[in-house]
Amino acid sequence: MKRFLLPLLLILLGAGGGIGAGLFLRPPPAPAAEGEEAHAEVKEEPLPPEEQPEYVKMSNQFIIPLLTDGKIDSIIVMALSLEAKPGSADAIYAVEPKLRDTFLQILFDHANSGGFRGSFTESTALTRLREQLLEAAEKIMPEVITDVLITDIGRQDS
Repeated sequence: MKRFLLPLLLILLGAGGGIGAGLFLRPPPAPAAEGEEAHAEVKEEPLPPEEQPEYVKMSNQFIIPLLTDGKIDSIIVMALSLEAKPGSADAIYAVEPKLRDTFLQILFDHANSGGFRGSFTESTALTRLREQLLEAAEKIMPEVITDVLITDIGRQDS
């Protein structure tokens, strides 16, 4: 019986000490803003239907080869959608070849500068790429396209 008492006592002391340390060292709760409760949720009111953006999916995925010593080492497959003003889908599809050409050039430049190497899905890298794509889209369709969304991305290594 004494053989089991000491290990049990040590386990209980260790668990109790760990719980106590966790409670003592946890960060204080964030202060509530003036006039708000600490647990109040911020609720955004939805836009009326006529003001909600329209999402236009590009017809095909983009395929970007990654070269090493002049040979294809990997392939990036990416799907894009465009956030646009309501009712502009037909106008976007009318200029889709121009958009695709411009987007491909940006994606190839990004690939050639090493943008798809390493941890290419890192937030800062993708944010920079989205900004470049949006800037190009705004030049083609000013005041129509409001954002470029990367809806799917993958890399296949050979």
